[in-house]
Amino acid sequence: MSPPPVQSAGPWVQAWRRLRRNRAAMTGAALLIAMVIACFLVPWWLGLDPTTTAPGQRSLPPSWAHGFGTDPLGRDMLARVLVGGRVSLLIGLAATAASVVIGVLYGGLAGFYGGRVDEAMMRIVDFLYGIPYMFLVILVMLMFSETARGEALPVFLALGLVQWLTMARIVRGQVLGLREQDYVLAARVVGARDLRILVRHILPNVMGPVVVYATLTVPTIILLESFLSFLGLGVELSWGQLVAEGVAVVNPIESPWWLLACPSAFLATTLFALNFLGDGLRDALDPKSGA
Repeated sequence: MSPPPVQSAGPWVQAWRRLRRNRAAMTGAALLIAMVIACFLVPWWLGLDPTTTAPGQRSLPPSWAHGFGTDPLGRDMLARVLVGGRVSLLIGLAATAASVVIGVLYGGLAGFYGGRVDEAMMRIVDFLYGIPYMFLVILVMLMFSETARGEALPVFLALGLVQWLTMARIVRGQVLGLREQDYVLAARVVGARDLRILVRHILPNVMGPVVVYATLTVPTIILLESFLSFLGLGVELSWGQLVAEGVAVVNPIESPWWLLACPSAFLATTLFALNFLGDGLRDALDPKSGA
């Protein structure tokens, strides 16, 4: 009796196997998970409060009582770094999700219909690309009232609404090639509607590049939020804001280095972890890579 045929693993299983062999990517994933646990669970578990002031404990260096020291108002820096990291990660993930949704829908429609529709839609993208990126972000931020600035929602909207341009171009290029595949033509022959073809047959096949780009977009947005904090347009409590506060107080006469080093270390670690994971996903999802 002949043995049963061995079924080959699907593309997503093969991608997972390639990703597991990438030590840098797995290290980045482990660091990212640890960072998420630290920022989202540890403050709640230890009852840390980033706003409580202690006038008698101003600008104390790191110690057993205050692991990351205190700031000039006596606030615990460990609490501020962890809670600020929660805000930065949420902004990065939320703005990336918004840019992915907008970019996938916009680029998918442009590539699927092609012709004049594609020409008109991509000219809008080209026009927006011609405007300096940070000018667009700051313009969106300035549309909010003075009282709304410093909140997470304006930053999320400003970054998410202008970060989708590259995603739209990536998806549009993929869809232009996929719409002429045999399985898409077969779906047209049997009378499938355009929306069904796009959702069921085309968009699932562009998820590889979308996942990779989304992973690399999160650190970009976190860095942009940090830059906005230097301009006074960021969130009240985030890694970018803490770095800006640290830079403001460090001087040659008195150097409370922990105010700058602690949030910078967390920010840099998260950015490296996301970039390592993004590079690993790019290699793992490359169909030309070996199984």
